[in-house]
Amino acid sequence: MNDSVLALGLAALLGLMIGSFLNVVIHRLPLMLQAQWDAPLGDTPPDAPSFNLAVPRSHCPHCQHALAWHENIPLLSFIRLRGRCAHCQAPIGWRYPAIELITAGLFMWAAAKHGLGWQALVWAGFAAALVALAAIDYNTRLLPDAITQPLVWAGLLAASLGLTGMGLNEALWGAAAGYLFLWTVYWLFKAVTGKEGMGQGDFKLLAALGAWLGWPALLSLVLIASFSGVIGGLWLKLRGQLDDNGQLAFGPFLVLAGLWVMAFGPLPWFLI
Repeated sequence: MNDSVLALGLAALLGLMIGSFLNVVIHRLPLMLQAQWDAPLGDTPPDAPSFNLAVPRSHCPHCQHALAWHENIPLLSFIRLRGRCAHCQAPIGWRYPAIELITAGLFMWAAAKHGLGWQALVWAGFAAALVALAAIDYNTRLLPDAITQPLVWAGLLAASLGLTGMGLNEALWGAAAGYLFLWTVYWLFKAVTGKEGMGQGDFKLLAALGAWLGWPALLSLVLIASFSGVIGGLWLKLRGQLDDNGQLAFGPFLVLAGLWVMAFGPLPWFLI
């Protein structure tokens, strides 16, 4: 019992720290990509300030106050500061502690299911990547290749090492079929309507889910994502928060489906 409590505590602590880093990734990676797209190749001014995942230091977006170490402790600093900047008293977004808590919970699940070991670590890493992708897509409608593509390869590698509980064939066909399924839906929808129904990042995300969860999980993933997407779209429409074109990011719903199947397995046959 004591060992189990210790394992969960360590997993929660690691999850809070990784969640804090994910908040940096969620905010900065889209800005880094936009800067690359806006600047022609080789035309970045030599005196331009560095901006990446490491620099500048974390700061308040309202007053630019650089956070001291004691203002940047995952979750605890938010509670101690009562959700406000210590310098200007501007409110701190609830996204920051929410991401930390969600990541901590997923790390605790991995430790509870797999114990402290490589299996728990790889599944925790998979879950953390999904959290980052869901938040980035919700905020910006982007699913960066910098996360989705390594996630595909990591799933195939983990399967080849026996860390995901499935064979390499299941993972390989899961990745290929996942990508081709949404690719086909995309082109059929475009042929019929002349519009793009989803971004190509969704193809890669489903490929990554297929690599980690195997081809038998693909139908469950698509059904859960589609159903939750309909419910989410209706909820946003009732609240008047749906875009004028009626579109919404599909990535968060694919992530929700991936986390569901990861935790509970594919849907039973009578629900498919």
